[in-house]
Amino acid sequence: MPQPYTIGITGGSGSGKTFFINELASHFRPEEICLISQDHYYKPREVQFTDERGVQNFDLPSSIDKDDFAADILKLKSGQSITKKEYTFNNPKATPRLLEFRPAPILIVEGLFVQYFQEIVKELDLRIFIEARDYVKLTRRIRRDNEERGYDLNDVLYRYQNHVMPIYDSLIEPLKHQADLIIPNNDHFEHALHILVMALKSHL
Repeated sequence: MPQPYTIGITGGSGSGKTFFINELASHFRPEEICLISQDHYYKPREVQFTDERGVQNFDLPSSIDKDDFAADILKLKSGQSITKKEYTFNNPKATPRLLEFRPAPILIVEGLFVQYFQEIVKELDLRIFIEARDYVKLTRRIRRDNEERGYDLNDVLYRYQNHVMPIYDSLIEPLKHQADLIIPNNDHFEHALHILVMALKSHL
């Protein structure tokens, strides 16, 4: 079995990575594409770094179990299926699911640090950076963190100012210039998506 064509997709929190990936995946059959997200590889809450106000910081590279993440990518590339328990942060309304990931000709690896961890970078065939204006990212982050992670507005704003943006400015944004494709996502990305879909279908 040939190894999958592996795409790493990154960008700032709220840049719209998940929406872009879901739109991309909708153009392929389930057996043609596999998506694995960094979000499933956060270390347990009790070992996360806590800042001076006692707020856990999930936006540090150290918050991710990069060794487990990289190992599972290698398993998928070698043709093995994997299972992973869903990470639900602190949302009391969410019941974790047991997720299964199956090998496919196209493997998408998504997350803030997929182009930061060198163990993962070396496994990528294509690097994509999704960017958006800061106010757009903040609006999306407020909506997501309230609905999916159970954070109130003050908590979201504090994390964005003190955790999200410092890491984006120092560790994420500088990697944009090492990406193979930079896709703006302030309001739409249809043209870029169309080109990428055609290229991947040609590869298949």
